[in-house]
Formats: sequence, C-alpha cells, structure tokens
Amino acid sequence: MTQKRFKAMWVEEIERNRFKRTIIERTTDDLPDGDVLIRVRYSSLNYKDALSAVGNRGVTRKYPHTPGIDAAGTVEESRVDAVKAGDEVIVTSYDLGMNTPGGFGQYIRVPAAWVVPRPDGLSLRESMAFGTAGFTAGLSIHYLTHGVSPDRGEILVTGATGGVGSLSVAMLAKLGYSVTAATGKTDAADFLKAIGAREIISRSAALDTSEKPLLKGRWAGVVDTVGGEILATAIKSTDLHGTVTCCGNVASPKLSITVFPFILRGVRLIGIDSQNCPMDTRVRVWNKLAAEWRPANLDRMVREIPLADLDENIDIILKGGQKGRVIVNLDA
Repeated sequence: MTQKRFKAMWVEEIERNRFKRTIIERTTDDLPDGDVLIRVRYSSLNYKDALSAVGNRGVTRKYPHTPGIDAAGTVEESRVDAVKAGDEVIVTSYDLGMNTPGGFGQYIRVPAAWVVPRPDGLSLRESMAFGTAGFTAGLSIHYLTHGVSPDRGEILVTGATGGVGSLSVAMLAKLGYSVTAATGKTDAADFLKAIGAREIISRSAALDTSEKPLLKGRWAGVVDTVGGEILATAIKSTDLHGTVTCCGNVASPKLSITVFPFILRGVRLIGIDSQNCPMDTRVRVWNKLAAEWRPANLDRMVREIPLADLDENIDIILKGGQKGRVIVNLDA
C-alpha cells in the first residue's frame, strides 16, 4: 500500500493530565492495521469527541490520539471483496475515534465489519449531518414507533437542542408526532419550533422532585438523552403502554425509580446502544434516515466548519453551547 500524507487533529498529553490539541501532518503508515483505508471527506463533532479531545480516560485510554467517532468518505484500498476501492461509505461507532484514530483525520484504516455503504439519496456530507447523533436518534425512533403511533399523544424529547435531541425532534415531527421539547436553554425556542417542536418546556418543568412513585400520565413516548432524575420523571409521567428510550447520562447515570410504571402502566424502557448495534439493524436505520425519516429542514440544523476550527468548537460543546449539528469538512 502506498504511503499517503494527511492532516489530522492530534491530542497529546504534554504533562500529567494536561492535554494539547493541534493539527499535524501524519502518514497512512502511522495508522493501525485494518481491512479498509478510507479517505475521509466529512466528520462531525459529538460530545464524546470533545471528551476524548480533553483527555477523558473513560473514552480514550492512550494518548497521543486523533478523535472523531464519525467519518464519511471514499474507500481507497481494501483487502476484502465486500468493500471495493471507490465505494462511498460511512463509519460510526465501534471503537472509531475512541482508541482507534478517528474521523478528525483525513484518513482512517478500519475493519471491514465497521463499514456501512452510503445509502442512496444521502450524500457523504448529509450522512455526517446525522452521524452518530442522528443514528442514535434513528435507533430511538426505530424502537419507539414500533409501539407508539402518532395518534397516541405527545412525545417528550429531553436535551432537545443537542445532536440526538434536535434530530429526534425533527424526525418525529416529520413522521407526524406531536413533539414537546425539554431544554435548559432559554434562547432555544425559535430553533426548536423551526425544526418541528409543538411545545417547549424548561428543564425544571420536566423534573419532579416529589419522590412520588407515579405521576399523571402525559407522554405517549419519550426520547431521553440526559438520564438521571429527568429520565425518572419522564418514566413516571408516561401514560399506559408508552415507550421510553434512553441513550445518555449527562445529567446522571443513576436512576431512582420504583417498578410501578412498568407493572401498573405497562411502560417500556428501552436502552439505545448505537456503538455495538448489529449491522442488519444499522443498515436498516441508515436507509430510513436517507428516506422517510429525513427531516425537510436538515440543512437548517447544520453548521459546517474546517478542521482548523475544531479546537474552538470543542470548547463550545463542552460548555453546552452547541445547537444542532456541527459538520467537519476535512477538505476545507
């Protein structure tokens, strides 16, 4: 295989627990062994990327490292028949960007089992408008729509201005659901209404501290992205035979709740694991994202940046200031 030079974000520990982010030049010989070499055209910025970029050992064990849990690009070299040079592909989840050099570099080398063909109707750039956040939202909708139809009532989306939350709002609205968006951002109302939210409530309105085992049933379904007491309140407020999906723990990984919502109302709680999702489900969800689940206002939810602007945007997402999705153009 011919050695190629490329640019990548480089996170290194310059002294104990002190990390520095720079853009450096690397070669493809520096990448780990793998079946497929991909020229990355677009990536996206996720909260997990930001944690990796500041030295969080729960995400990335060893440094120096290139983050980026999402990548979309063109196959340049392949050892397997199922993936061919010239194929346009998507790689998200698994170990990409965690302990394997990720999409914040212009090249990645990965196992063929991680590679998803770009669905028809979705460009490489558009696939990163979704990225892991959109795929996670898609998995949540995949499970929620199996038991809850649009005529059943309101759907609550928590953490609604984040990547998973905002895409969930937009996709559920596209499918005809009445969406209530919960957010802690007081300036987010116009953004959330523009992407399809019928009602917007504050974080405090989505949180009950009474410790009652059950609350008045309001929600037909819930897409929870934050965990903790907000998730507990949502479960206790879900109506008969409703579905709650859970994919995050930014508020807390703890869940203090009784079994009453489950045995008295038949509420279903479904955990969303986008990292190790089976490939058949993964491909099915990506095809839905490219077609009937794709929001008409997808471009309004996206801001594109070059690799050189990643550093400042990592600080923004860590401070909770990101709305919607940030795409990284590796060629800009």
